Amino acid sequence: MENQKKRISIILVLFSWISMAAAMAAENASTIPVNVGVVVDLDEPSGKMYLSCIEMALSDFYAYHAHYETRVVLNPSNSHEDVVGAAGAALDLIKNVEVKAILGPMTSMQATFVINLGEKAHVPIVSFSATSPSLTSLQSSYFFQFAQNDSTQVKAISGIIQNFGWRRVVPIYVDNMYGEGIMPFLIDALLEVDAHVPYRSVISQSATDDQIEIELYKLMTMQTRVFIVHMMPKLASQLFAKAKEIGMMNKGFVWITTNGIGDRLKAMESVMNSMQGVVSVETDVSDTLKLREFKTRWKRQFQQENPEIIDVELDAFGYRAYDAAFAIAMAVEKVGNASFGSQKGNASSFNSADLGSLKVSQYGSNISNALSLTSFRGLAGNFSLVDRQLQLSTFKIVNVNGNGGRGRAVGYWTPENGRLVKQLNSTNSCNVSAFNCDALGPIIWPGESLSIPKGWEIPENGTKLRIGVPVREGFTEFVKVTPNLRTNTIDVTGFSIDVFKAAVDLLPYALPCDLIPYAYPNGSSAGTYNDLIHEVYLGNFDGVVGDATIRANRTLYVDFAMPYTESGVVMVVPIIDSRTKNAWVFLHPLTWDLWMTTLGFFIFIGFVIWVLEHRINEDFRGPPSHQVGTSFWFSFSTMVFSHRERVVSNLGRFVMIIWVFVVLIVTQSYTANLASLLTVQQLRPTVNDINDLRRNGDNVGYMRGAFVYDLLKEVKFDDAKLKAYGSMEEIDDALSKGSANGGIAAIVHETPYMKLLIAKYCSKYTMIGPIFKTDGFGFAFPKNSPLVSDITQAILNLTDDGLMTKIEDKWIKKDSNCKDSNGNFSSSALGLESFWGLFLIAGITSIFALIIFVTSFLYEHKHVLMHPDSGTSKSKRIRTMFEIFNEKKLSSHTFRSNQHSDSGVSAQDHEVKVSPNNNWPESPQSYTNHTDATSTFSREQETLSHGQASPETIPTIELAITIQETHETLETTLSRA
Repeated sequence: MENQKKRISIILVLFSWISMAAAMAAENASTIPVNVGVVVDLDEPSGKMYLSCIEMALSDFYAYHAHYETRVVLNPSNSHEDVVGAAGAALDLIKNVEVKAILGPMTSMQATFVINLGEKAHVPIVSFSATSPSLTSLQSSYFFQFAQNDSTQVKAISGIIQNFGWRRVVPIYVDNMYGEGIMPFLIDALLEVDAHVPYRSVISQSATDDQIEIELYKLMTMQTRVFIVHMMPKLASQLFAKAKEIGMMNKGFVWITTNGIGDRLKAMESVMNSMQGVVSVETDVSDTLKLREFKTRWKRQFQQENPEIIDVELDAFGYRAYDAAFAIAMAVEKVGNASFGSQKGNASSFNSADLGSLKVSQYGSNISNALSLTSFRGLAGNFSLVDRQLQLSTFKIVNVNGNGGRGRAVGYWTPENGRLVKQLNSTNSCNVSAFNCDALGPIIWPGESLSIPKGWEIPENGTKLRIGVPVREGFTEFVKVTPNLRTNTIDVTGFSIDVFKAAVDLLPYALPCDLIPYAYPNGSSAGTYNDLIHEVYLGNFDGVVGDATIRANRTLYVDFAMPYTESGVVMVVPIIDSRTKNAWVFLHPLTWDLWMTTLGFFIFIGFVIWVLEHRINEDFRGPPSHQVGTSFWFSFSTMVFSHRERVVSNLGRFVMIIWVFVVLIVTQSYTANLASLLTVQQLRPTVNDINDLRRNGDNVGYMRGAFVYDLLKEVKFDDAKLKAYGSMEEIDDALSKGSANGGIAAIVHETPYMKLLIAKYCSKYTMIGPIFKTDGFGFAFPKNSPLVSDITQAILNLTDDGLMTKIEDKWIKKDSNCKDSNGNFSSSALGLESFWGLFLIAGITSIFALIIFVTSFLYEHKHVLMHPDSGTSKSKRIRTMFEIFNEKKLSSHTFRSNQHSDSGVSAQDHEVKVSPNNNWPESPQSYTNHTDATSTFSREQETLSHGQASPETIPTIELAITIQETHETLETTLSRA
């Protein structure tokens, strides 16, 4: 029974084998083989890994698409890690095997010649690992770069640099096409974020450990501590091992690698201990189920085929190789099942005999077009091409810190928005203009430091900064160089030196430096300030500290920190006491417009009061000359409040209240200003404008060797009128002599120097200006030096804390007799603009009172102007109105209260005598009042003429007199008050 079962099993197996063989034979008979070459370094584990991925890709492709009519047949060829080897392998595949496409080669250097071969033979060259941007410059229509171009990752690198605010970066790259290809793009990206490259470290591909060590020691002598490494993993392993050995993987260093290293970190596991703290850019590949299954299958198959290789790992380039094989198979199928033939090429285009027999593929263009349109979801993500290049993908930022060579993800760079994010699909991001925003997760830096390195430091080999100090003759309060014979050293002191030392003390790190005078051995200055600045540009000094002015021409060679002094060029001139000692000094407190306005208002107010008081006040009546004199006297006497005339009308009193207040303000201001003119010292400059000096032909001084000389020449000063000086004493002597006596009329120089001059000679000179614009004194450092921003911040802190003022008071000492002066010498006379509001109020008040008076007067006597029975002309009516105005208004209480004391003469009798020739009929009311008053007055007169008074009349008269006297007393008191 068992034997029977065995026979049946054997028969079934044989039948299945026969069926499979028949199916394979039928498939082979119905499919079209298409030769495709593969050029890889089969001597390296990575080359074998890529070939294994390509083979598995085709196996998976045709397992999924068994019905396809074409079959890609791989033809591997070994490039032997050599450019010539890769070219020879490609030539053999094209010429002898007549491949329709080539996958590879592995490196950018190898790809250059192979691409030219493909262009000549019309054979598509598909590279899955050559990343140099320079390959695109070949402009071949048969070259497809399925690997991510190196230029696409420079934005991610510059984003890291900007995120931490580093200003100087040193790239370390291999000396070949792969290393040099990325540099232009990298430097441009760094410049966009204000980071600069002070030095490039180039290492040969075949460099020994000793050569690498020499280059690393050179880097240690420099200040920059941020390095970007771009090379292949084999050379990078040597570099990091040696950097670890000499102490360049300690705290304070920053190492950033490109994806050429980041995508192959697993292959560098042997040196991973030397790379702790490195930040690397990697191509982000989504960890999908398909990818995990492929990794498992690949590892099992690769170990079976290569049991001697145990440490190789898949990387992003292996995934690209898989997707590239998939794309080739799809493109070949799209071309169709026609016979893939070839035709003889034009041998005249090649020089060698072998190349002359090269054939041109007739289907190369079709395969190329099919590849350009191919898109699918591959192992490494979405696969699509733009101009025969793979579209941008996301980069992952990883931090190497003992995680088995895998690195820990701390952020991502996405091509959609071109910025860093902590997590994909996160809103927490940094744009290109952001600064120090937390777009990345926590990073463990070299030396297991959690604090962000500042990116630069003073070298630890004992070298100090060489700081140049100017040597000058005068104004040594800023910088003074003194030989110390006792210690055989040079002492450098001064205001500028103290400011620099105070700023250095505020830095969060030590800054050892030597202050070196820019002088010859005999102690004299070795050149101008421009020469000293140029020494920094030449590298002879690491900076300049002193009274160096920030000028546009100097910023072409150095960078200046924030100015620590006032800016501008000023003019210092003698001053004279302008206190007026002539007989007309009393006119100076007020300007002429105010004098005339005041005079006009005195006359105007006198006229207004006369109008308001003339009819009811005896003080403003009488002959015309008397009335005019009284009006002027009354108005002008209000200046000293000595007027004795009474003001009895309410309108007049209202006007006087306002006017007296105006007079009070004006007189008090006049008194105060006159006292100031007579007692306070009034100093004014002899010259107010530099153009006056040029027009007058005066001599002008400047400091010897200063740039001010050029400024004066620009404004057309005669060279013969310009005189150079070196010390304050010389300047004082020249200014004291004056231009007419061989001296100078003014000295022109920068504000800090002239403040020092004024502090010493404040009683003799004053500053005018600034007349030219400058940026003040600043400390100079090499271009893009990180010290600039740190020293600037320290100077700001000095200013905010008040330490700058203390240093200035220490060196710029003022004479004890000097008073602070702002140099403002404007006129001290009071003008109308200070009082126009008061005069406006007084004028409106007076006009308002006149309007009320005139309206009331016209209304009271309207019968004179408007009586219909009158045949008199209009001019006579107006003249009559003036006559009425010129007469007393006896009905006023001022006259009515006095009429009983005038020898028994009644008011009615006076009223009759006012206009004896009055031809105008009175109004009925006036006539009635006049008749009644006349009858009453006649009866009283008759009684009094007989010497008899009725008992009722006498008490009434006495009471009226008493009331009148009381009223007069009250009015007198009020008017004088």
